[in-house]
Amino acid sequence: MHKITISNLDDDMRFRLQKRAEKHGRSLEEEAKEILYMALTENREEPLNIATIIEQRFADLGDFELPEILREPIRTVSTFEE
Repeated sequence: MHKITISNLDDDMRFRLQKRAEKHGRSLEEEAKEILYMALTENREEPLNIATIIEQRFADLGDFELPEILREPIRTVSTFEE
């Protein structure tokens, strides 16, 4: 494995990373690795699914039903042979 160094991390970011690490029971290094792993494998495990994205976007609104939209019958196709 390779090591990386993050220079000039401001105090607020370090504090927030430390709090997040404590919340998850990890060290600063383990938490940083987990964040990087999640960010770099976010879409790799499952393909993009627009229905799932829409469902997640509106999940906080709770259950509700949309009214049915009445549709016209399918029109006949023009042949332009006349």
